[in-house]
Amino acid sequence: MSEGKMDEPRFDDLERRSGTASSLFDIRAVIGGLFVFYGVLIGLIGVFASDADIQKAQGVNINLWTGVSMLAVGAVFFLWLKLRPLRPEN
Repeated sequence: MSEGKMDEPRFDDLERRSGTASSLFDIRAVIGGLFVFYGVLIGLIGVFASDADIQKAQGVNINLWTGVSMLAVGAVFFLWLKLRPLRPEN
């Protein structure tokens, strides 16, 4: 065996690392994070909505309900990510 072969990473190690790296960039995490971020933002706008804003929407605090809905969708994406993680193909 030559000295250069000892320093090279093994194929199994590279495959494991690539699987870990790909799960860091899973699109479900990005989409879920955006839904949670905007859900919190819109939900806070709904919490502090004035009576005039609520009356414009026919008495429904639409920002609050939209924020809560977006938080729920974000939670579903994160739950999906947790229950079905990416695995490297064989």
